[in-house]
Amino acid sequence: MPLVAHSSLPTFDRLRQQGQEIVPLDRALHQDIRELHIGLLNMMPDAALAATERQFMRLVGNSNQIAQFYVYPFSLPVLPRSKKGQHYIDKHYVDFEEIRRLGLDALIITGANVANPSLEQEPFWEPLMEVADWAYENIASTLCSCLATHALLKQRYGITRRPLAQKRWGVYSHRVTQIDHPLLWNINTRFDAPHSRHNGISRYQMEAAGLPILVESRKAGVHLAVSRDGFRMVYFQGHPEYDMNSLLKEYKREVSRFLHGERADRPPHPVNYFAPEADEIAKRYIDEAILARQWEEPLPPFPEEEIRPFIDNTWGDTGKSIINNWLGLVYKLTNLDRKKQFMDEVNPDDPLGMRK
Repeated sequence: MPLVAHSSLPTFDRLRQQGQEIVPLDRALHQDIRELHIGLLNMMPDAALAATERQFMRLVGNSNQIAQFYVYPFSLPVLPRSKKGQHYIDKHYVDFEEIRRLGLDALIITGANVANPSLEQEPFWEPLMEVADWAYENIASTLCSCLATHALLKQRYGITRRPLAQKRWGVYSHRVTQIDHPLLWNINTRFDAPHSRHNGISRYQMEAAGLPILVESRKAGVHLAVSRDGFRMVYFQGHPEYDMNSLLKEYKREVSRFLHGERADRPPHPVNYFAPEADEIAKRYIDEAILARQWEEPLPPFPEEEIRPFIDNTWGDTGKSIINNWLGLVYKLTNLDRKKQFMDEVNPDDPLGMRK
């Protein structure tokens, strides 16, 4: 079932324009369909805030479970924001205290930018841990992406992520290692997934903590792992939510940094992402931009639209399937909890089954 447009969040209109079914709140309220309430803790910087929000909401909305999905984006006040970014959050996001009061069925936590040598030094550390602790005790499952995975593994198991020799950036081939796990039902045993990170947590570190590893890559490392109970915490190091052009936009930002003297070397192309034609276009653009800079001429525009036809999305369907399985498990678990709660509250001596 689809997402419910229960607020003025612009992402609902954006997804509707892209062809996704969005149910207006007044119509949803008249349908006798089970609801699932999903929190989205969005810690991404302003430049990626709306895109990340849209990507995860699209994954949730593409689920085929028999439920209506209410998604509640929220953020952490300690994260630095521009005036425009803060206005967007103030207008469209929910406060964590409201989330805590109303409750959730499940939670998604995004990655974030960091500026300190250790995660504990980041201003978001304590507020993030407060959210994570509350979620662990009060909701069915929490799904973590990239840096959120590193932070919560540090908090819960004392695992410290390690710097990589070079940025792990691109699209990598992966294999399923536990084919019978319910998160992986009807999933291809081999598939691609994007990564974009400077740090990593290894198979050895996760296995030492007793964490089941579900999907990994020989070159990119662990993509998906879960908590010891198999479901309460879901840990992604990769990015199943990425759009087809997400890595392209990252590459564009790195090229801009290079051309403006913010990095010394030409940025490498994301691994296994550009077709040969895209490689040529990107190389030619940098050569032309360097020449323009030498002649003190305006930089030519980045050829994003010229490159787009020569990149492919080889991970999207699998990402949707994993999130669909996750939401299905949340649905089943919360149904069981509600049934148990109902039976605990029912008066067995009342033939009408009225609550005590």
